[in-house]
Amino acid sequence: MSDDMASLRTAKKELRRHITHTLSRVSEQSIQSQSHAAKDTLFSLPEYQSAKRISVYLSMPQGELSTRSIVTEALRNGKEVYVPYIYNFAQPNKESPASAMDMVALHSQEDFEGLQSDPWGIPTPDEHSISHRKCCLGQQRPEQKGADRSEEKSETLEIVIMPGMAFDQKLDRLGHGKGYYDRFLAQYQRSLENNPRPGNQMPFLVGLALEEQILPEGQGVPTNASDWRLDALIAGHQPVRRR
Repeated sequence: MSDDMASLRTAKKELRRHITHTLSRVSEQSIQSQSHAAKDTLFSLPEYQSAKRISVYLSMPQGELSTRSIVTEALRNGKEVYVPYIYNFAQPNKESPASAMDMVALHSQEDFEGLQSDPWGIPTPDEHSISHRKCCLGQQRPEQKGADRSEEKSETLEIVIMPGMAFDQKLDRLGHGKGYYDRFLAQYQRSLENNPRPGNQMPFLVGLALEEQILPEGQGVPTNASDWRLDALIAGHQPVRRR
């Protein structure tokens, strides 16, 4: 690992530690209030209103904006809602991560309410249901890593609603450290380039945050070329930030 990469990782780790301490002091009442306000701001975006297919992260039980009401209202309004699913490769190699993320579709509100929580308390589709769900990258079967998926149908998204640990005024985002969203977006972009279709483009990237996760003016999230910048950032009661 180069010195620059080591310094970047150290800076990200320190920022995560600082934000984790900050979030530990945010009350549940404040999180609920900010979640409600952020939902209203999201729903006012023209990009959201016109979208037919959206991706929404499913929130942890504490420490971040809740997305439960976003999912419920999006389904009620007839949008196709996709949520993250992490799968493990059957035969990982040293050059690639052992796991990756795709977005898979929810069937209904009943389906959403029936999701079981993972070890972090995040509702997650059951692995046995994945082959029966629409997906975005056509990677529902980990054992097919490296196989030709050109015949598999993948779905395009119009909005990706993303979590994060910290965000800055330039709309750079610090994730939780696994790199799932950055790798998903990079692979999504490659998929569009390899299978061009009229009207297909990268989704509109929206970050959701508590106000306490926004860095002050002049302080930036440490990033490199693999980190994706948001198109819009919604933080609690604050006005939407756009690029």
